[in-house]
Amino acid sequence: MQAPADPRYAAVQDGEYLIPAVNPAFLTPEKVRTEVAYSGPESPNTIVVDPFTRRLYYVLPDGRAMRYAVGVGPEGKAFRGNARIGMKREWPSWTPTQNMIRTQPELYAEYASGLPGGLENPLGARALYLYRNGRDTYYRIHGTIDDRSIGRANSAGCIRLFNQDIIDLYNRVEPGARVKVRTEAESREYEGIWVEDANGEVHPPGTELPLLVASAG
Repeated sequence: MQAPADPRYAAVQDGEYLIPAVNPAFLTPEKVRTEVAYSGPESPNTIVVDPFTRRLYYVLPDGRAMRYAVGVGPEGKAFRGNARIGMKREWPSWTPTQNMIRTQPELYAEYASGLPGGLENPLGARALYLYRNGRDTYYRIHGTIDDRSIGRANSAGCIRLFNQDIIDLYNRVEPGARVKVRTEAESREYEGIWVEDANGEVHPPGTELPLLVASAG
């Protein structure tokens, strides 16, 4: 049974681009952005990424946070610790890393010089660029053209959100904002041990599903 349509994920005209609506089948309760209670130690205006539960929190005042579902690529799995938002870009251009070009030239070699922003760009409608000590980490929080990937471990990319959600987050965050990416131990402390189903999606502790395998979180 499909989830009811959510107007926050309807098609939206954004400048010259019409962002498609998100398929209602992807808008499960775990995937729609929701304001929730937050018990972590981070101060308001901090972004907290949990790559193990595939969630992102934007910390609000008074023990609250806005929670978003994310997809996590290899770079997102490898990054841990603190950073700052060094840049924000609307409809950013994208250039594959040298490692991506070297290991999968059939997919990425043609984009070695970069791909302009737009509806076909894998960074989606917005991107937040993470810096450490004034240097680009090449880690991004961004939109996506593949809504199906949200809530899953992806074959490429860093941390991706529905385009409608990255626009919402982008509008809240200022350059210089702190970003915290949780370790596995921190994820377990605050979220418990999540489980992954046969489709590659994760679920909260206590979820009973067939063909479960242990999640990394």
